[in-house]
Amino acid sequence: MDNQVMPTASNSSYAKVQFLQRQAASVLLYQSVLQTEVGMAFLDLLQAIRYSEADARSCLQAYGSYFRALAIKNQNWEEYLITQILKAENPFTKQAQQQEFENLPIALVAAAKHDLLALQHLYECSSAVLSEWVQNIAHLPVSPIVWYLEQAGTASVETQFITYLQQLENWADAVEDLAAYYRQYGTGLFAQYKALRWQNGQFLGIPYPDPVKLSELVGYESQKEALLKNTEFLLSGQVALHVLLYGSRGSGKSSLVKALLNEYGERNLRLVEVAKSQLQDLPVIVEHLRGETQKFIIFVDDLSFEEDDDAFKALKVVLEGNLTARPQNIVVYATSNRRHLVREFFADRPAPRDHDEVHAWDTMQEKLSFSDRFGLTLTFEGADQKTYLKIIRHLADLAGINISQSDLEYKALQWATRHNGRSGRTARQFVDFLKAEMTVSALQVKSKK
Repeated sequence: MDNQVMPTASNSSYAKVQFLQRQAASVLLYQSVLQTEVGMAFLDLLQAIRYSEADARSCLQAYGSYFRALAIKNQNWEEYLITQILKAENPFTKQAQQQEFENLPIALVAAAKHDLLALQHLYECSSAVLSEWVQNIAHLPVSPIVWYLEQAGTASVETQFITYLQQLENWADAVEDLAAYYRQYGTGLFAQYKALRWQNGQFLGIPYPDPVKLSELVGYESQKEALLKNTEFLLSGQVALHVLLYGSRGSGKSSLVKALLNEYGERNLRLVEVAKSQLQDLPVIVEHLRGETQKFIIFVDDLSFEEDDDAFKALKVVLEGNLTARPQNIVVYATSNRRHLVREFFADRPAPRDHDEVHAWDTMQEKLSFSDRFGLTLTFEGADQKTYLKIIRHLADLAGINISQSDLEYKALQWATRHNGRSGRTARQFVDFLKAEMTVSALQVKSKK
């Protein structure tokens, strides 16, 4: 053992750590499960336990890093490990989405079974066990605090599968069920996030999407009904139409699209936000999403174009198609304050003489008719006083604001006059302000007593 660091852990724990390290090193497909912050902290802790310094400082520091990583994720080690398995992207998970289980390569299935068994051994090394090993090595009077979180009794599909694996004696037996899970719910970012953003050539998950719900939106019932019906077509695998929502600012166009995610997110709907500056990437985005298990709404907010805009051409390709077949799991929902999406100037209109283009009228008509390329156009007119007050009353009820209807409406009309006019956005701002004002006043009265 010359020139080697002698293990300071007990012989039994040393042998167990060696075994766990070999299991981790033997993983063939699911390496990504252990290449996360938590996974690396777990492996670093095993290494520190196996080769700890005489004063065990490195072991204690490694345990602290492991504890902190779990606390940040707000998950227990066991649930975290299974969650990573469910979201992993590798040849097995990708092919399981594309074809039936019986058609998967035998070697691929065998490798997946091997990995599941190896990861099960890591799963069984709980935080409590690690804490005891650290206590023995560092000769602590009590074991380090164990990260443990009581699990909420949610009924999500992911939680159900976690429970299923936890109760299974041999995880290798779950390989077919796991393949079915991947086929139905997908993997990677699209399994982890319901809302995403395309930015600088990649998808970024949005951990806290807008929580607006359909139940909060009133005043445009026919538009809402049409959009819901079209979204149902998308979710059912039928041909859904691209949709343009245009009309007055603050009328709730964007909120309606965002609310779809909170209504249908559990049915595998995903919302991908694409800024106007990124629209030239639309064909690339569509090809990325083609073949994925989820259904996607590409959301473009506040859409309009300038002359010779490359984004105009990219969106036109996606709306009209080309030689490549249009994927049925993708639609574009765009909002705009302009009925004619391409900005037009009087100078664009052909004069009876001395203009450069022979068929200038054709060019102008193409610009004006661009919005017609959306299969469904929904118009949001400005809110009249009746509609505005209807929205106010509805939001006030949801917020639990307890004042007379006459006072509420009087204040709401004053607010609209002094601020941005009558609209759904103005109504929301007024109700939020009124609720905060009443809450603060109630607290001040209470503090004076």
